[in-house]
Amino acid sequence: MYAMWMETIQDFLQIAGRIVTIYPLMLIVGLFMGKRSLGELPVFDFLVILSLGSVVGADIAEPNISHFHIGIAIVLIGLLQRIVSILAIKSRKFGKLISFEPTIVIHQGNLLVNNLKNVRYSIDNILQMLREKDVFHLPDVDLAILEANGKLTVYKSGPKSAPTLEDLGIVKRQIDLSYPLIVEGTLYDTTLSYIKKDTCWLESQLQAKGVCQDDIFYASVDDNGIIYISEKTILNPPPIRH
Repeated sequence: MYAMWMETIQDFLQIAGRIVTIYPLMLIVGLFMGKRSLGELPVFDFLVILSLGSVVGADIAEPNISHFHIGIAIVLIGLLQRIVSILAIKSRKFGKLISFEPTIVIHQGNLLVNNLKNVRYSIDNILQMLREKDVFHLPDVDLAILEANGKLTVYKSGPKSAPTLEDLGIVKRQIDLSYPLIVEGTLYDTTLSYIKKDTCWLESQLQAKGVCQDDIFYASVDDNGIIYISEKTILNPPPIRH
């Protein structure tokens, strides 16, 4: 029993010693790699952080693994990231090979369906990211770009992008809100109920616009019953590159 307790205490002290020594090393390597690896987190840097986490986890959880070898692996991973980041800065071609291209997902208030499919983002993903940017009405967006790091950059259209009296707090701000009504041909009945309308009203509105519900990729409606329909295809969106 005594021997078992001593072995347990020894393993505990070994793991504690590894934690105490490995995290300062991780801090040094993280500072060496720079802000880029910790802030923007493009795909290669994400893989680096993932690898570091796996290596450190194995070091802490498996006392039989050589602690010295783990330290060497961490240093080499940090050096690899630093070298790759320098090469990406010096060569745009190399940088494009290890990262994603920016993708335009909204142009002039319209969702670009093919681009959404290419980046495997759903309408709900984009709407959520817009709400995080305080955008609740699709026509307010002139351009939305999904960056290489997965963040959404939004350029608001016309008056929405320039300071106004409302922005200065001189006039009470009127917030534009719209709610998803039709998504990929599927009608949200709860939205109709919320604005106190029925399907007959919707059919008459769509008929007046000359569109069919099944052909609509995305449509929203505001509190005043004004329906906005996103066009399926937009020609010649502006070129955006790294």
